[in-house]
Amino acid sequence: MHSSPLLLEEPIRMVSVLEPSKPSFFPAMTKIVGTLGPRSRSVEIIARCLDAGMSVARLDFSWGDPEYHQETLENLRAAIRKTKKLCAVMLDTMGPELQILNKTEQPITLEADTLVVITPDLKKEASSKLLPINFSGLSKAVKKGHPIFIGKYLFTGSETASVWLEVSEVNGDEISCLVKNSATLSGPLFTVHVSQIHIDLPSLTDKDKEVISTWGARNNVDILSLYTRHAQDISHAREFLSNLGDIKQTHIFAKIENIEGLTNFDEILKEADGIILARGNLGIELPPEKVFLFQKAAIYKCNMAGKPVVVTRVVDSMTDNLRPTRAEATDVANAVLDGSDAILLGAETLRGLYPVETITTVGKICAEAEKVHNQDLYFKKAVKHVGEPMSHLESIASSAVRAAIKVRASIIICFTSSGRAARLIAKYRPTMPVISVVIPQLKTNQLKWTFTGAFEARQSLIVRGLFPMLADPSHPAESKSGTNESILKVALDHGKAFGIVKPHDRVVVCQKLGDSSVVKIIELED
Repeated sequence: MHSSPLLLEEPIRMVSVLEPSKPSFFPAMTKIVGTLGPRSRSVEIIARCLDAGMSVARLDFSWGDPEYHQETLENLRAAIRKTKKLCAVMLDTMGPELQILNKTEQPITLEADTLVVITPDLKKEASSKLLPINFSGLSKAVKKGHPIFIGKYLFTGSETASVWLEVSEVNGDEISCLVKNSATLSGPLFTVHVSQIHIDLPSLTDKDKEVISTWGARNNVDILSLYTRHAQDISHAREFLSNLGDIKQTHIFAKIENIEGLTNFDEILKEADGIILARGNLGIELPPEKVFLFQKAAIYKCNMAGKPVVVTRVVDSMTDNLRPTRAEATDVANAVLDGSDAILLGAETLRGLYPVETITTVGKICAEAEKVHNQDLYFKKAVKHVGEPMSHLESIASSAVRAAIKVRASIIICFTSSGRAARLIAKYRPTMPVISVVIPQLKTNQLKWTFTGAFEARQSLIVRGLFPMLADPSHPAESKSGTNESILKVALDHGKAFGIVKPHDRVVVCQKLGDSSVVKIIELED
C-alpha cells in the first residue's frame, strides 16, 4: 500500500533525512531523457542506461550524419529487446543554429584583450585571428557593443572552453570582436549565440526538413524537438509532418531558447505538445537573476495546461566527474519540486565519461524530491485553475487521483486508446504510478490495415508518473457489456510480477463503459 509523502512544511526529525530509500521498480516518477552519442551508443551502454532509468533517447542532429544516428538507433532497438523496456525516440533538429566551422579541427586559442574577426567566408580556415561562420547575415544583425558567445557543441559555462566576445566594429560582412576572456576552443564545430537579436532564418531549416522527411519518417520518431520562437513555428512543422505518413502522429516539443520564445510562450504552449526549457541558451540570453523566475513560471503554466515540460542542463559537471556539485544536485531537486516532467541530459550522456552513473544519480535525486512534493497543495491549484464546470474527462481524471490518494492506492490503472485520459490523470500529479494500458486500434488507409497504439504508448514515456503497457489488440478500450476483467487481470499480473502491487493493496481503475467513464476501487486478494 502506498505510504504518505513526507512534507517539508511539517516538523521532521533531521536524522530521518539519512534513512535509506526503499527500492522501487520505477527509479523515479520524473522521466529522464538521455542524449545518445560517442560515449553512449553501444548496445551494452544503452541497455545499462535503460535499466538505470532512461525512458527517452534523444538523437541530436546538430552534429553527425544520418548513417551514424541510424546505427545508434539500431543499437537502441537491440537494447530495448535485451532489457524489455520501452523507450521513446526524440529527434532534435538543428534549427537556425549559428556555428563556427573549424575544418582542421586543431585547437584554437583566443587570448583576452585581443581582436578576432568573424567572417561568413567558409573557404577560409579558422584561427586565433579569424573565425568562419555558417551565416552571412550576422553582420546586419549586430552592432558595436553586442556580446557574442562561442562554445563547443553545448555551452558548458566553463570559461576555459568557451569565450565571450564583444563587437567592436562591423566592416561589410565581417565583424571585428574584442576577446573578453582567454579560452581554447577544440573540435570541428563551435556553437555561436548572440543575445537578444533576431536571426533571420526559419525555425525549420531545409536541412531539418530533409532529415525529418527521410530519417525521421523512415524510423517513425515519437517526438520532434523544434527550435521555437513563435506559435507559427509549431503549426508550420505540424503541416509539414502531415504529409509524411505515420510521422504525422509525432509529438512536437517546442524548444524555448531565447527572448522571442519567452515573449510568445503562452501562444507556443497552446500549439505545442510539450515544452523543452533549453537552459543553456536561456542562461546566456537572460540575466542570471531572471533564469529561475522564467523556469518556475514556465513550468507552472505547462503543469496547469497538462502538457509535459522538460528541463535541461542540470548536471554539466558530471560530463567529466562521477558526482554532481552541491548546486547541481539541488538544481535537479528544485526542477522536480517546480513540476518538471522530465530531465534532459545532453553532454553528460552524449560525450560524458559516466553516462550510466549520471542517469542513476539524477534518478535518485528525482525520487527523493518526489517524496517531499506537496501533492495536496498542487492538486488544489490544478482544480482551481480548471474551474467549473469541468469537462467530463477532466472530472473523471481528478476524481481518480483524489480517490487513489484517499484510499492510499498502490497504483492507478487507466485504459486508453489515444493516451489522453492517462495524460489527464498524470496532470494532477498522483503520488503513485499511473499504469497506462494502451489498447491498439485497427485502422486502414484503404491500402492496408494497421494497428495504432505503439506511438501513444511511447509518447507517454516523457510524462511524469505515467508508465505505459501495450495491451493485446483483441481487448477493447471500451466495453458496452461491462468491465473487461481479463485485460485488468493482465495489468494486475504485470504489476505483481514486477513488485508494483502486493496482496491487499488497493488499486484505482479508470475505464470507459459504453458512453460513460467509470472510476472504481478494488482491493487485491492473496
